[in-house]
Amino acid sequence: MTVPGVGGCPLRYNSVEELQTAIDTYFNSCKRAKREKDGDLVVDANGDIVYEIFKPITITGLGLALGFTSRQSLLNYQGKSEFMDTITRAKFLCEDYSVNRAYDKEGFNGAKFNLTNNYGWVDKQELTLQDKRVLFEGEDKLED
Repeated sequence: MTVPGVGGCPLRYNSVEELQTAIDTYFNSCKRAKREKDGDLVVDANGDIVYEIFKPITITGLGLALGFTSRQSLLNYQGKSEFMDTITRAKFLCEDYSVNRAYDKEGFNGAKFNLTNNYGWVDKQELTLQDKRVLFEGEDKLED
């Protein structure tokens, strides 16, 4: 006998920490240490290794890396109060990647598509006319 509202598939992640570890693993899998032409590692002024993104960061990639079978599964996790902030931040990092790619020539079209279709961004111009009077041919000028 089934009881309404009880049951279903067990949770894939039992804690925020476990989920965050899986998310971090995904983001880390998209970057690699940057190297000079001679193969030496690039380091910053503090001596820390510089990393570069070599694989696009996407919601789909995130969902797959977390073991989900659909975007809806990811959204379902986001709907659970204990995981909401963790998933929302991960999705925000995916959006940030697209925003940054919108500023480079190679990634612009893909970033624009992603931001428009997955994040609700709108590509439009608004033109507002304020207190402008347009006269049509044969029309007399209006007096104020």
